Amino acid sequence: MLTQNPRAVIKIDCAEFQHSHEIAKLIGSPPGYLGHRETHPLLSQEVINQHHTETVNISFVLFDEIEKASDALWNLLLGILDKATLTLGDNRRVDFSRAMIFMTSNLGASEMSALLSPKLGFHAPKRGGRTEVDEELTSKMLKSGVEAARRKFTPEFINRIDKIAVFRPLGQPELRCILNLELAQVQQRILHTSAEKPFVFRTTDAAKTFLLAEGTDMKYGARHLKRAIERLLVHPLSNLIATKQISTGDWIELDFDHEQRKLSFAKIDEGLALQTMTSLIENGVHMQATAAKAA
Repeated sequence: MLTQNPRAVIKIDCAEFQHSHEIAKLIGSPPGYLGHRETHPLLSQEVINQHHTETVNISFVLFDEIEKASDALWNLLLGILDKATLTLGDNRRVDFSRAMIFMTSNLGASEMSALLSPKLGFHAPKRGGRTEVDEELTSKMLKSGVEAARRKFTPEFINRIDKIAVFRPLGQPELRCILNLELAQVQQRILHTSAEKPFVFRTTDAAKTFLLAEGTDMKYGARHLKRAIERLLVHPLSNLIATKQISTGDWIELDFDHEQRKLSFAKIDEGLALQTMTSLIENGVHMQATAAKAA
């Protein structure tokens, strides 16, 4: 990323602006209105420039789920997208000439799901070991998304959008990468929140396949993956810690028990030094990244 900071994004949750009067949260109340001085606009120049650095003077503004916002927010965006300027409630002007504006939406999701449901996730056709979505389906999916956006927004709003990107369904390589990231976060939680009893764990391919099967859905993709990890991995590990079956410096292997249809936990080693555990984690992340690229 240009800013070297993945959180350097100004995110606006459009679900909070379903009514026209809530636009005051973004631009502030005009003079004379009750609470004018106490209202701090969310899109002031200071907010827009907060992530600027000496080398990068670009702001990233994300309007999440734009279709949930009221018409007032869409009209507000017309001026920003056209003239790169926003006028606040107190007549101050905010310069958006050095900002990139992104808008996410679920428009057309139901049509795409109906179109691609037989080919989502693990049921997608494979070519050369990879999950593939052919060009015809990609074209139909793009058309469905664009048509849904045109039905929802006015022509002048659509004409001010430079690019409409439609996401392709997640395949096995993408889902496995997401799983590896989530497992790495669980390991970091263990090291930081369990400072008195740090330990490391390793997940076999069979266990990962089980977690992916339990945590992904043809319709909802990887939405349930984090909950599946909490339910099937984190909670059992917590019970093992509470019953003192896992101690400081342990190395735990997570595998899939085919007979009981659940994860099994086995202790490979114990009494490892913190430096050794850190090395195991780093090597595991490197091996996972290499495996993801090879997939």
